[in-house]
Amino acid sequence: MRISDTIVEKLLLKDNVATPEALASFKDEAKQSKRSLQQTVIENDVISDKDLIKAFSEYAHIPYIELDARDITSDVLNKIPERVARQYNAVLFKIDEDGTHHLAMEDPDDVLAVNFLEKEIGQNTKIYIAQRSNIIEVLENYRGDVNAELKEVIDIQREDNTENQDVSEAEIAEDSPIAQTVNLLLEYAIKSNASDIHIEPREEFVQIRYRIDGVLKEVNRLPKNVLGALVSRIKILSNLKIDERRVPQDGRFKIRVGGKQYALRVSTLPIADGEKIVMRILDESNRSITLSELGYWGHSITTMNEAIVQPNGMILVTGPTGSGKSTSLFSVLSMLNTPDVNISTIEDPVEYKIPGVNQTQTNSKAGMTFANGLRALLRQDPNIIMVGEIRDGETANLGVQAALTGHLVFSTLHTNNAATTLPRLLDMEIEPFLIASTVKAIVGQRLVRRLARSSRISYEPTDEEKQAVLALFSLKEGESFERIHELEKAAAEAGIGGDAPLSTDKDGIRTLWKADTEDNEDGAHAGFKGRVGIYEVLGNTLAIQKLIMAGATANEIQDQAIEDGMMTMQLDGVIKALRGETTIEEVLRVTREQ
Repeated sequence: MRISDTIVEKLLLKDNVATPEALASFKDEAKQSKRSLQQTVIENDVISDKDLIKAFSEYAHIPYIELDARDITSDVLNKIPERVARQYNAVLFKIDEDGTHHLAMEDPDDVLAVNFLEKEIGQNTKIYIAQRSNIIEVLENYRGDVNAELKEVIDIQREDNTENQDVSEAEIAEDSPIAQTVNLLLEYAIKSNASDIHIEPREEFVQIRYRIDGVLKEVNRLPKNVLGALVSRIKILSNLKIDERRVPQDGRFKIRVGGKQYALRVSTLPIADGEKIVMRILDESNRSITLSELGYWGHSITTMNEAIVQPNGMILVTGPTGSGKSTSLFSVLSMLNTPDVNISTIEDPVEYKIPGVNQTQTNSKAGMTFANGLRALLRQDPNIIMVGEIRDGETANLGVQAALTGHLVFSTLHTNNAATTLPRLLDMEIEPFLIASTVKAIVGQRLVRRLARSSRISYEPTDEEKQAVLALFSLKEGESFERIHELEKAAAEAGIGGDAPLSTDKDGIRTLWKADTEDNEDGAHAGFKGRVGIYEVLGNTLAIQKLIMAGATANEIQDQAIEDGMMTMQLDGVIKALRGETTIEEVLRVTREQ
């Protein structure tokens, strides 16, 4: 909703959100940039869009509401035609027994819109104000079941199941069944909170799989005859060569679903039965997530916060592909992204766009490697540098030199845990004294599926299960377990697991948590909803520096780090399992190789 500058000023002063001096500065900024005061204060994080609309609702005496799309029946919603609802950003969400119609609008001050809508539904109407994003989310209810629509479109194409590699222009046009199929596959993936879409040709059919919360799940099978047109349609969207089927190709395109913009990173690969396509879904409207929201707490978050405020040095994030390294770096860079620092990155590829950060993508064909890109960045007067990945000694050496010459350098490495990163750098022929003096912190991380809080089940484990947990995590009864109990209490105080009761006491485990496998509602999948990180953050203490200089093994470094207060990933995982954030089985699934 567009709120006038005069009213925004009144609201901010009335609630003491901004001082008159600060407000005068924001008004000047708005005037210079030719934006509204509303846009300016929201972009400067003076007040959130939600809080501003709530303040306006009190000022205008129009009730504010947050709608839940699941609570609105199609009978009520369809009282206003979809075209009209989208035109005025308005939804009818409830009808009382006495005939009162409850209408939520983005802009209830639009008198013409209110009059028109009252003619549609009747004069007995109560008007509410809601956030634009909330209304757009509810408007998606007009679509009904995307999966059912997809089945209809696929059934039309299933009639002729003969394989045909020749693709006509009509087959891949904007309004063709193939174009509809692609749109619905993308929409269904986004609504399922999938991170990747796999389109895989098999001998008799085309398999469609989504990666949801890190686990692949088959969602559909298409007739083999649609493969050529399907691949061609996606290639057109991604600006790839349609007639090139023998070599891998990479591309990118954007779509908008439910008021949010998504970027899709496309990769094609020739396999025995045709061309396989994998699309990575990146939510470009995502705000940066804080470290505590990612799952950092206790020693981990303290060590990270101390490391990222250093004027120079190197901070490394390790873990396998898909363990959330980019998300951790994106969060830290967003925290450090202020107008008085120059942040430059060299990435392969650029996944998250950060406003105000200079992001460069590698291009090996043009000679833009990580090493060459890093050399160029150092001539760009940066304060903070992020190198997507250290793959060789040359890049590692340049990163260390940058850290020595007054830059804060962030990068990733592929190692099993934090401690093995230090010997890996030695293997890249970096001198021990350089590692000891430049590396400030190393993060080892994995992602585990998060239990849906509304349906997670607490149960009393058997003696065998308790002993198995103790054995798996090298825990012993008595003194050792008292430490685990204290850690769980600290995690509860940090907000891990929400309001879940403690699962331990000083004597051992009382309860454990498991998923309700029947829960597939509200974005949950077999009782899991989203993912959370498990972390170990190794701070470079004096004791660790001495070990590096002495050429110690990874095990010796890890033992010293634990003595200095570091929690291993497995221990962080078991604490989160005790708090009901995840399950013991999930922690084992992602840390088993250790």
